[in-house]
Amino acid sequence: MKMSELQRKDVVNVNDGKIVGRIIDAVINENDGSLEALVLDKSKYIKSLFSGEGEVKIKFEQIKKIGTDVILIDISS
Repeated sequence: MKMSELQRKDVVNVNDGKIVGRIIDAVINENDGSLEALVLDKSKYIKSLFSGEGEVKIKFEQIKKIGTDVILIDISS
């Protein structure tokens, strides 16, 4: 899957169904090329959960499902 395809999807928290933000970048492991994390531009909702402005990293383990329209994540883990 291309990064541009991921960036078109909404990122939704499975715990409450709220849109967390949009993907702006990815963190790739330099040694094996695996995806380590997605970097999101914070929505208003996520800004209230995490202090500060800007972006938040979602670890690969927090991604529960990548669907056709959305990416489901669990930000409680």
